[in-house]
Amino acid sequence: MNMRERILSKLQLAFDPVALDVVDDSEAHRGHGGYREGGNTHFNVAIKSSSFNGLSRVAQQRLINKELVQEFEDGLHALALSVEATSD
Repeated sequence: MNMRERILSKLQLAFDPVALDVVDDSEAHRGHGGYREGGNTHFNVAIKSSSFNGLSRVAQQRLINKELVQEFEDGLHALALSVEATSD
């Protein structure tokens, strides 16, 4: 399973989102810190879930980062997050 698939799988399982999009944006960071040939280092994540209802943006991001600890250890360098709570 590649890094994108791992991120999708973990976020789907943890947050049961109504919308989830994970895009490998590594090539746009060629020559910058953390870039590796072949990608799988920089991702844009858009997620919408009731798991984020009532949480600050920082708290939402901490929850996501906590789910992806192993991925960061395995070479994930950066996430650009767009997090949305669902309306009740």
